[in-house]
Amino acid sequence: MPSFDAVLEPNLVEIRNALDQTSKEIGTRFDFKGSSAKVELTDKSITVWADSDFQLGQVRDVLMGKMARRSVDARFLDPGKVESIGGDKVKQVIVVKSGIPQDMAKRITGALKDSKMKVQSSIQGDAVRVSGAKRDDMQGAIALLRQKIEDAPLSFSNFRD
Repeated sequence: MPSFDAVLEPNLVEIRNALDQTSKEIGTRFDFKGSSAKVELTDKSITVWADSDFQLGQVRDVLMGKMARRSVDARFLDPGKVESIGGDKVKQVIVVKSGIPQDMAKRITGALKDSKMKVQSSIQGDAVRVSGAKRDDMQGAIALLRQKIEDAPLSFSNFRD
């Protein structure tokens, strides 16, 4: 019985490479000379520090540009609030999304049920397993999910025949 898993997994190697490139550019740009602007990756979040809100925006723009060049979808990143950390220095924590949240998993299973396709879906922790009788049904389910779920960069793994 063919099956696949719908997952939400960022490429952490490419994210780390984009952060390294961002740090290198911040160190060499003239407008960041003498500032405390920096970016750090901790577990599954990115912390951005800067001297002002304007500079924080510039660092974020550099980071997003590097992420786009490394083919990391911006929908993996969930920016938090800008926090003041003393004086006029600010920081922002950007969470890297990983794993399908429960409400999105329910939307995925609901979309498959509403489509009247001959597939079954079940929530398996951070992934949604979709199985059916025919390989063509699986490909149709993938196309349907790419069309219906636009707010998350779903990927499909573990395709079995």
